[in-house]
Amino acid sequence: MAEARGTATPAAAVSRRGTRLLLFAAVALLALFLAGLVTGAIGAAFLGKDAGLLPRPHVQLAAEEVLNIGGLSLRNTVLSNWLAMLALALLVILATRNMKLVPGRLQSVVEIIVEGLLQFVESVIGQAKARSFLPIIGTIFLFVAFNAWIALLPIYPALVFPESVVEGGQQEVINVPLLRSAGTDLNMPLALALVSFVYVEFWGIRTLGFAYLGKFFRPGNLLRGRVFQGFIDLFVGLLELISELIRIVSFTFRLFGNMTAGEILLLVASFLVPFVFAVPFYGLELLVGFVQALIFAGLTLVFTAVAITPHEGEH
Repeated sequence: MAEARGTATPAAAVSRRGTRLLLFAAVALLALFLAGLVTGAIGAAFLGKDAGLLPRPHVQLAAEEVLNIGGLSLRNTVLSNWLAMLALALLVILATRNMKLVPGRLQSVVEIIVEGLLQFVESVIGQAKARSFLPIIGTIFLFVAFNAWIALLPIYPALVFPESVVEGGQQEVINVPLLRSAGTDLNMPLALALVSFVYVEFWGIRTLGFAYLGKFFRPGNLLRGRVFQGFIDLFVGLLELISELIRIVSFTFRLFGNMTAGEILLLVASFLVPFVFAVPFYGLELLVGFVQALIFAGLTLVFTAVAITPHEGEH
């Protein structure tokens, strides 16, 4: 009985300590939430104040200029893009500079990511060609994900510089962010969409030759005098061509819309209730960044798989 009590007592003490820590964390979160509710825009409106703790967010679709050297303009989204590429490059360099048979922690993390991407590509395209498609598919996934996640760092809303603008006929000073998520600049999703489009068409022509163009241009029946069937083939080919081009638009605005909506959501949530209220939305944006990267890379992979598949058996 004494031994049983001796073994149970430490466990009970640990349980009580854990309960106290959880209670303390809950009280701290509640206190921060109430403080944010009072000091934020909602509390300021109830208390009759002119403004809350944080300045009113300035939402602008166009990227803002942060530096101009000899007519060469540097935008905050481009700066963020370079930062994401630098972070990716450093991650790869640090993980592979001293590769070992028994990997360390960082090497293990990178190997897990690469193996996961390889298995994903193999599940769609097959094992024979997976390694040929992995570099571009993996690059698209990591590039989109890192650009989305790096924008969640606290330095993004903190690093600002004042700028005078005219709104509604009145001049006012706004805070322009030095760094801004590259996905909120329409140029970056458009550039990625063009890369995806060219990549799909390149592999279609490389694998099937000029026979790949047969799904767009089908003059065979028309040349044989079958006018009705010939016009149907031309119409179907035109629809195929339009569907290929529409992918550029859908890829661009899907990524741009989700990234911009997430940034606006975080700005507004932090403005209305500072501190902990925006934390769940940060978790949501982590998931959204992963999902958007997976969709962009996955659709590129699926369209490539369709492009390299022969279509002789459709008849």
